[in-house]
Amino acid sequence: MVTIIHDLSANENAYAPLPSVMGVVAGAGERSHRYPDRFSKELTAELAERLAVPAEHLVLGVGSVGLIQQFVRATAGPGEQVAYGWPSFEAYPHLTGTAGAEAVHVPLRAHTFDLEALAGAVTERTKLVFVCNPNNPTGTVVHRAELERFLDAVPERVTVVLDEAYREFVRDAEVPDGLDFYRERPNVAVLRTFSKAYGLAGLRIGYAVAQEKLAAAVRAQGTPFGVNAPAQAAAVASLAAERELLERVELLVKERGRLVAGLRAGGWEVPETEANFLYLPIGSRAEEFGAACAAVGVGVRVFPREGVRVTVGTPEATDLVLSAAAGLQG
Repeated sequence: MVTIIHDLSANENAYAPLPSVMGVVAGAGERSHRYPDRFSKELTAELAERLAVPAEHLVLGVGSVGLIQQFVRATAGPGEQVAYGWPSFEAYPHLTGTAGAEAVHVPLRAHTFDLEALAGAVTERTKLVFVCNPNNPTGTVVHRAELERFLDAVPERVTVVLDEAYREFVRDAEVPDGLDFYRERPNVAVLRTFSKAYGLAGLRIGYAVAQEKLAAAVRAQGTPFGVNAPAQAAAVASLAAERELLERVELLVKERGRLVAGLRAGGWEVPETEANFLYLPIGSRAEEFGAACAAVGVGVRVFPREGVRVTVGTPEATDLVLSAAAGLQG
């Protein structure tokens, strides 16, 4: 049996939380006999100041997945629709189904959200639309002008969630900050997480920003005390150590460039990516690529007969992926 040494299948951060953050988590764990702050007041205040938004516009949740569920429950139900590009984040159809709503998949164009087609798919039954930017699993992005046209075309009665889980890894200046749209449009919300850039995937904490009425409706769908105390403490400590954390993000962005360049030099097609992962649309070779990576101790995400998603990891992990890929092309 092959041992997976580098798990690059789940878009996790390759680096553990900073020692200063881990110390805070340990301290919070010692108080686990106490309930967490139900309203996450300290973290909410910190985010409100940093993002320059009212505290009433913030919703804390159990990772972005928990917040997606809250948005779906707050806006859609049986007989109503939730739309998004596809393939995209796999939680969208699953959580739409748990609410009894109908999931509407709009195929990507050139591995990117086709916003014109997505706007055209909006019907009288559409209540919620997700735009994943950068998109998971392809890493591709939509730019400001096309997103503006899309938002102009979508009726104000439809809630649009800009899912920006990978925002910190974006280096393309044409990719907009979703907060700019939320400030101007009451039907637009922004979703972010501490799981990726901040390396807190195991603690499950994320946040949404929306105008007060929408935020209140989403907040009402959350589980009381759902965001645990160690997660809240870790998020606050991570924001305090943001400069050091973002240095780690730069390391991953640099490694992303090396991995993309190496694969392309070996003859593999790799769409432009602004996330902490890349996608190879290799169709029937997906399983073969996944097996070759596993043979050298690297786990990747295989989408059978479609493609492979590879999270950016350490330099050692990059070397192994490039070695496996070269072996297949040899």
